[in-house]
Amino acid sequence: MIPALRIGFLGLLLLLWVWSAQTMPRNLIPTPGATVDAGLRLWAEGRLQTALIDSLSIYLSGLAAAVLVGIPLGALMGGIRLFGRTVDVFVFALAATPRVAFIPLIIVILGLGFEAKTFIVFLGAVMPIILNTYAGVLNRDEELIEMARSTGAGLPRIYRHIILPGAVPFLVVGLRLGATIGLINTVVAELYTAVKGLGGLLALYGNTFRMAEYFVIVLMLALIGVIVTEGLRLIELRLSRWRLHDRL
Repeated sequence: MIPALRIGFLGLLLLLWVWSAQTMPRNLIPTPGATVDAGLRLWAEGRLQTALIDSLSIYLSGLAAAVLVGIPLGALMGGIRLFGRTVDVFVFALAATPRVAFIPLIIVILGLGFEAKTFIVFLGAVMPIILNTYAGVLNRDEELIEMARSTGAGLPRIYRHIILPGAVPFLVVGLRLGATIGLINTVVAELYTAVKGLGGLLALYGNTFRMAEYFVIVLMLALIGVIVTEGLRLIELRLSRWRLHDRL
């Protein structure tokens, strides 16, 4: 049912795209055919592959670092109440601060290369992961933990079999948000530092009003976001098979 609805909605979006291309001023919105032609041309020239590899290397590196830091830190904040109550206000304050404000400082410290871009992605992705992991661990079932303790289960086993599985829905929401913000920050990083990757092509074609090529890059970024978020959704469904309620 859901796949059919999604295909139908995609068809509706395509019809809206065609209608907009015909009614808007000339060349403001390219037709789907012109966009496909531009994409094939960019692929044949090798520009799209090169930009895609540059952007994905930055995006995946920053996201992986955010996962490696965010999940343990969030679990630690939720598991040790005193530590969590001490640092959560600072984490919330950092999460509320626009990441763009840190870019000049990051450039001064790390320069304009790969490290600076990766850190910008990391900084955007890590906050939702920390906060949602923190919330998920705080939402743990105390009765189950007490039962596990009464059978002699230690803290590592309780975390592995009770706390972390119970926090999976919160954790996946944090990963989805982190992945989305990280993708946005990838483009921002490529615009503010050395102009390369998909963000660089986005700026180039947008500034020169080459709208067909511009739409190709926008659709490529949207496709990356869909693949990552849907992949995380499938992981959540697999990890949460023991739950009785349905997941869409």
